[in-house]
Amino acid sequence: MQIIKNSLKQSHEYIKACVNEGDTTIDATCGNGNDTVFLAQLVGERGKVFAFDIQDVAIENAAKKLNDLKLSNRVSFIKDGHENMDSYVNGDIKAVMFNLGYLPGGDRSISTKADTTISAIKKSMELLVTGGIITIVIYYGKDNGLDEKEKVLSFLECIDQKKFAVMKTEFINQQNCPPILVCIEKL
Repeated sequence: MQIIKNSLKQSHEYIKACVNEGDTTIDATCGNGNDTVFLAQLVGERGKVFAFDIQDVAIENAAKKLNDLKLSNRVSFIKDGHENMDSYVNGDIKAVMFNLGYLPGGDRSISTKADTTISAIKKSMELLVTGGIITIVIYYGKDNGLDEKEKVLSFLECIDQKKFAVMKTEFINQQNCPPILVCIEKL
């Protein structure tokens, strides 16, 4: 058994430690629905997940997974950019999950962008309850993720440490741009 887990599995461990049944959460990049399912299972029958994506195919893929698992009643899908989350969601959010980059198996020309991601992170921080957490898995590489990675990390370094704890975890001996995990906890 490998003790040091990849960035995505680490993000799940942090979220699992924070989210309880009845909580409200956001999947800021629903993609193929894996994190949406994970959050829906954690929040239980009394909780709620708001799942954002700009691509119909992503929402369709995620909705099918949730339907198959009979979890659809816990999730509201929103076809809009995550930077607009405050138009759909009020405060008292326990956790927000981001996976940056493009839709796995999808059109690589459609991906998250630094300016909208930073705007979404700022809004997530405002919506978060004290003790809540934001996880950001930064996928980057040859495509267009390097610019987003640099700008997002620069923004995160300037967050007020009296209001938020911000942690970055990355593998230093792996090739091919392994994903980076950033966690933000509201103090």
